[in-house]
Amino acid sequence: MSAQSSNVVRTEFAAAINQIANERQIDPASIYSAIKQALVSAYRKQFGHLEEESYYFVELDEDTGESRIFKCPIIEKDEETGEITKWDEKKAQDVTPAGFGRIAAQTAKQVILQKIRESEKDKVIADFEARVGEVVNAQILRMDGRAVILDIGRGQGYMPPEEQMRGEFYRMNNRITVLIKEIRDSHKGKRIIVSRADKQLVAKLFEREVPEIAAGTVEIALIAREAGVRTKLAVRSTQDGVDPVGSCVGQRGVRVQEVIRELNNEKLDIIPFSDNNKLLIQGALAPAEGLKIDVKEAEKLVEVTAPDDQLSLAIGRGGQNVRLAAKLTGYKITIKSASGEVKSKVTGEEEYEIDTFKGLSQDARAYLVENKLTTLGDLSRFKNKWMEAELGEDQEKLLSERVDAFEAEMAQRDSTMNLLKE
Repeated sequence: MSAQSSNVVRTEFAAAINQIANERQIDPASIYSAIKQALVSAYRKQFGHLEEESYYFVELDEDTGESRIFKCPIIEKDEETGEITKWDEKKAQDVTPAGFGRIAAQTAKQVILQKIRESEKDKVIADFEARVGEVVNAQILRMDGRAVILDIGRGQGYMPPEEQMRGEFYRMNNRITVLIKEIRDSHKGKRIIVSRADKQLVAKLFEREVPEIAAGTVEIALIAREAGVRTKLAVRSTQDGVDPVGSCVGQRGVRVQEVIRELNNEKLDIIPFSDNNKLLIQGALAPAEGLKIDVKEAEKLVEVTAPDDQLSLAIGRGGQNVRLAAKLTGYKITIKSASGEVKSKVTGEEEYEIDTFKGLSQDARAYLVENKLTTLGDLSRFKNKWMEAELGEDQEKLLSERVDAFEAEMAQRDSTMNLLKE
């Protein structure tokens, strides 16, 4: 080959690598290193089993792209991992087979394309790292087991079961609003985690629908949520003359209804924030009225005595109202009847109704949460599902007793309602 044609080859190969490296912001050394590793793998795949007592390496001419395979004796291995740590290059033998140039060219092409894909993915991840906390419109692409994969623009969002809303079904090509929650490391690399269950999704939707929140004249001071079921918000104004609750509700409820629509009809309770903890707790336990509230600040405890006709409202179905009130205010709340009998006791740390079940194991809880069986209603409707899961005899007994009592209560309530209708 003439010196002129050699220069052309050198220029084309080196220039191509440098151009790709500059455009994609990839270190050229990492491209060459990856090509060398891939060539050894290609050699192994193409030409069978390699000698165990030999170390194989590639010499790559970075100007021309020419590559050759060598083998040499192994001097030392790591006893634990078996990794080769020393070899004798002085005794290296050229074992490059005929026709290896074609394999080398194809391998180099594949490595470069892979590096480009990795670079693109890194750029997408870096872009979304700056957008954590944003709300975006997404389209459902497919299911990955129980997880949902979504198109969120330049990247794909991954919504694991724990970030999904209870009672919500996800179908291909449907469009939904999600919160970009975090970038999480996984065995498949970095993932963009999106959420429908995070309480910040509700806050961001209000920020989008309520100009006063976007402008900062109204603030969401406190928020507590059981995704797919109910959210409580305490709001306050930073400017005189601005009604924080009215701003969030909007004329004829148009603003809050838009948020409810985005949340698939999840219930929303909006209350005024107060520095007076007794008033705050009273608002948090709405719609119950006529409550006697005793606050013990030192212990962060609250004892609430409710009239008999307000007990069910204060506690809520499955204890949901009082549970969210405790989460919202940060107080442990005990609700008593007018006669002094304790009817409900929550700490505010319970995430779901099943968290109030004493004796529920962590494994059983994890299964129930993953399968969106977090309330007595869920457990009653899908009894076969959890009974066939082999959660353990003690756990099945615990859940069965709870469900039986719940179903008996529901039957009694239905009977009473029918009598009243008659």
